[in-house]
Amino acid sequence: MAPQDSAIIASAAAKVPTAGEVLGPSPGVILRRRIFSHAGITIGATVLILIFAVAIFAPLLAPHDPLDQDLTQKLFPPIWHDSAKATWEHPLGTDLFGRDYLSRLIYGARISLLIGFAAMLISGVIGTALGVAAGYFGGRVDMVVNFIITTRLSMPVVLVALAVVSLVGNSLWIVISVLGLLIWDRFAVVMRSSTQQVRNLDYVAAAQALGCSTTRIVMTEIMPNIVNNLIVVATLEMAHAILLEAALSFLGLGVQPPEPSWGLMVSEGKGLMFFDPWLIGIPGTALFVLVLAINLMGDGVRDVTAPEHHN
Repeated sequence: MAPQDSAIIASAAAKVPTAGEVLGPSPGVILRRRIFSHAGITIGATVLILIFAVAIFAPLLAPHDPLDQDLTQKLFPPIWHDSAKATWEHPLGTDLFGRDYLSRLIYGARISLLIGFAAMLISGVIGTALGVAAGYFGGRVDMVVNFIITTRLSMPVVLVALAVVSLVGNSLWIVISVLGLLIWDRFAVVMRSSTQQVRNLDYVAAAQALGCSTTRIVMTEIMPNIVNNLIVVATLEMAHAILLEAALSFLGLGVQPPEPSWGLMVSEGKGLMFFDPWLIGIPGTALFVLVLAINLMGDGVRDVTAPEHHN
């Protein structure tokens, strides 16, 4: 073969597009690009991962036992205060009982995440089951579920939680159970409307015509198409549960002393808020950052997985 023929063949082979160029990026690549280009989900996920890591490795990270009291070291200010009492042994200072504030803040992350996730899971199961049943079956089922939702919405969450906790008790698991049984209404309302939109689409009618069972239709045709809305509601309710626990602890009916709950830390420091504002500023900022990160994460996941945003 002549050299010029070889050059022509090599040039032609170089012009042949690769499989990647013909098919374009895979769905996984597109999803990863969308995730890392979304500022909300990147920031929210980073902060949440850090808080989860702090909660998991709390025994290794906390410089002191969060329950140890030393009245000779009470109300040491944080290190950024211009005070002779500020010390690196207690970087965030100490509380009224001389307990290390950094250690209590680290262990408090465990309580907030546990309550938020557990209450969200309980309320999500209840609300999603009611909402999907009402939206898919309609008729009398829808009427009954609407009556249950209306009854629940007529009861103020905080007042009912206060009444139940004051009557039954206020341990950690009672607070989780009460919150989980009270905040499912948003799940039910959103899942009902989302299911009503999906149930009349062609692929659901095709599954029904093929004789698929109701369980299979709901699990394989309905749920995958309403999961984006479920993610957003789940993050909202997780943040809602964390704030409700903080409110109950602030009022003395949530997590009880000496547990290091962030809401309880705010409650214990409210009497000195004008003299030592950092006592409520530090746990209050931690609550703000956690709730903001959860909401950013939820909105970001919804944005990158929403069908209307797929290119």
